[in-house]
Amino acid sequence: LVFIMRLQEFVTVLVRDPRIQNEDSWHSYIDYEIFIHTNSICFTRKTSCVRRRFREFVWLRQRLQSNAVLIQLPELPSKTPFFNMNNPHHVDHRRQGLQEFLEKILQDALLLSDSRLHLFLQTQLSPEDIEACVSGQTKYSVADAIHSFASLNRRFPIEDEEGKKGKNDADSDSESSSSGLGPSDDSISCGCKASPASEEP
Repeated sequence: LVFIMRLQEFVTVLVRDPRIQNEDSWHSYIDYEIFIHTNSICFTRKTSCVRRRFREFVWLRQRLQSNAVLIQLPELPSKTPFFNMNNPHHVDHRRQGLQEFLEKILQDALLLSDSRLHLFLQTQLSPEDIEACVSGQTKYSVADAIHSFASLNRRFPIEDEEGKKGKNDADSDSESSSSGLGPSDDSISCGCKASPASEEP
């Protein structure tokens, strides 16, 4: 008898490392690092780190809600006029709320099928560029965008060396091949992409 054990799928998401960013001399905002570690087939990359600000979370929730009208999405931490970015308690309370929001979102299979969510979590594309990508207005696909972002953020030199060796094996239509980086072990296209019918024009 042969027993095949199927690994339990998991998605770990951490919202951490809040940092104050200066838009200009008059305006500042806080962004947060979103760290993903998963073995889920829904994700193109199994680990990723991006930085997002609060208003990008607001945009994400609105877009997910418009695509899944029958689902009651979790709430984001309230946007209070008394929020003080120099107050560690305020900042951490918001960070915890953002993490709880993502944890709940990532438990829903229908929401996981939305390409916007994957681009939000695994690339640094702006909301406008995310919309363009999912509606087919860009030269790159969702998977291309995620792989290209990952190849720009390699943290280990050994991966770069392996990528150069694999350069000739890279797909000719993959953007990552132009950087001299070969495909990674988890370069399978997203297995839970939304169907074209569910995308908005």
